[in-house]
Amino acid sequence: MQRLWKSTSARPSSACRHLLPTGGEKAAFITAPPFSPPPNPRKIAAMTIAPRTIRQLTDTVINQIAAGEVIERPASVVKELVENALDAGATRIEVATAGGGLSLIRVTDNGGGMPPEELPLAVSRHCTSKLTDDIHDIRSLGFRGEALPSIGSVARLSLRSRPEGADSAAEISVEGGRVSAVKPVAANRGTTVEVRDLFFATPARLKFMKSERAETAAITEVVKRMALAFPHVRFTLTGSDRNTLELPAVPADGEGLLRRIAQVMGRDFAENTLPIEAAREGVSLSGHASIPSFSRGNAMLQYFYVNGRPVRDKLLTGAIRGAYMDALPRDRHAVAALFITLDPALVDVNVHPAKADVRFRDPGLVRGLIVGAIRHALEISGMRASTSGADAMLAAFQRPEQRAAGHAAPQRYTPPPRPANGWSAATSPTRPLEMSTASGFSEPGQAAFDVGAALSADARAGEVEAAPELMRTPLGAARAQVHENYIVAQTEDSLVIVDQHAAHERLVYEALKEALHARPLPAQMLLLPEIVDMPEEDADRLSAHAAFLARFGLGLERFGPGAIAVRETPSMLGKVDVPQLVRDLADEIAENDTVDTLKERIDHIAATMACHGSVRSGRRLRAEEMNVLLRQMEATPGSGTCNHGRPTYIELKLTDIERLFGRR
Repeated sequence: MQRLWKSTSARPSSACRHLLPTGGEKAAFITAPPFSPPPNPRKIAAMTIAPRTIRQLTDTVINQIAAGEVIERPASVVKELVENALDAGATRIEVATAGGGLSLIRVTDNGGGMPPEELPLAVSRHCTSKLTDDIHDIRSLGFRGEALPSIGSVARLSLRSRPEGADSAAEISVEGGRVSAVKPVAANRGTTVEVRDLFFATPARLKFMKSERAETAAITEVVKRMALAFPHVRFTLTGSDRNTLELPAVPADGEGLLRRIAQVMGRDFAENTLPIEAAREGVSLSGHASIPSFSRGNAMLQYFYVNGRPVRDKLLTGAIRGAYMDALPRDRHAVAALFITLDPALVDVNVHPAKADVRFRDPGLVRGLIVGAIRHALEISGMRASTSGADAMLAAFQRPEQRAAGHAAPQRYTPPPRPANGWSAATSPTRPLEMSTASGFSEPGQAAFDVGAALSADARAGEVEAAPELMRTPLGAARAQVHENYIVAQTEDSLVIVDQHAAHERLVYEALKEALHARPLPAQMLLLPEIVDMPEEDADRLSAHAAFLARFGLGLERFGPGAIAVRETPSMLGKVDVPQLVRDLADEIAENDTVDTLKERIDHIAATMACHGSVRSGRRLRAEEMNVLLRQMEATPGSGTCNHGRPTYIELKLTDIERLFGRR
């Protein structure tokens, strides 16, 4: 059943008359979904806009529209003002906030400053000193000239600046789009921009703000991202709504960048990072990426910079995921800070009003550079175990009260009080071992003590002295097998615990991958070719990659307009949904210009084969077998994690163990 309703409201506009059914303009019948209440005719009539004469918008409205594109939240204001300070050559930037940035944002720098006559231009739209006649040659963070007028149209803004060599400073104010006259003030060299009552002129925007804590955290994240790109600049973040954040300036070299990374991303990342250096066809890449065993549950700690500009780009995020494809599980993410440098003409930074996104002229080149550089770094890194694994293990050995108090080492032992009914040396829990004849640890009792029945470990590897040359290897010499799954090894200065199943799984997986990708994969011929209809552009993309797909056993060719004929599929995949596979490949080529979907499926088969073909948990290994496994791990890239992303070994330094027992 359908309901019909009749509109007797105002006369429709001429722009909508063609939508009416035959019968003229007096009655309009609209079919609504079954059992749904009819629309309100009065509301529809109120939404009808009568034709009006085209007119020029006022400057205030223009600035408020620009503010809606550029100023999304208080963090956007901080980003724009800090970018202006950096473009002015500042080496010290101080940011103060209150009320999550809605009440107050103050950015002070020691940059070049502006003379009084330029202050009115600074708060006018499309006035900038950072852009030349070539709009494609952008070498500064800001260039639109929209930030200050946009902020001033929705907030109370004051701009105070003093250039180098001037006797005094000047100030100009903007309140809801109304600009005041320039007046002299006292100030140090540089610029101070103060923004109060953000969005007071557009109160509807306040309804979309998050909590004060969330806005404060967003501002902190913006400052940290900018600080990573400019390690030689000192950043200070203060305010009544936060704890003070101090990021001292460091040298602008490799060592200084690592120190700034430790300031921003934590000491753990600096200890578990790999240096990344690569260049190809005019595009250079540098920075740091985490080892596979050091990962996070989200991608928030992935920082990307293009010519010094912090960006969030799905192409770069996808490149990181592809580089760690067989080293991390899908729900884990690597930690990285990567810097891409290229000719400004090869990247468009003007595709987003807030300049958060970029567009590369050759996205495939950039993605391939990132994936190749990270995989090369993982291959040459050798054996690396995450320091966080050892820290977690040490914390697990501490007593609950120590973990609650945050103690790094056990507290001094306090003996139990003496019992009230007297004390006897024979029954004391702290008596010497030689007095405990009943326990089997005295010399007479040791002969009857059954060691094999009491231990859960296979200690046959520890019956002989370890060879000195094995002790000097990264994973040392095998000394025991615990619970028939964990190999305990000893080096000159550490104790190593290896998960034998996870370690051997990685070794088998790498061997299978090398065998699979060293030559074209076997293909199975389809009895009848599978014809897949798709848009013409998708068919063109697939046919352009046909030769590469054939190496993986997928044979396809064009079959008329808007169709692909699939004649062969990889034998390893068995029965496969051909249309879905082909469409997935077309989507990936359109987005990333790669065909990793097919490679991922083949690698998944190899990972499954490796899991079932590796040494199982519960199998006892001889000392020779354990040592061979350790040596193979040392020679295999990426063996610090299995192909599911779990760590294969944990290393405890002797100094850490001594601190655990209070020896240090």
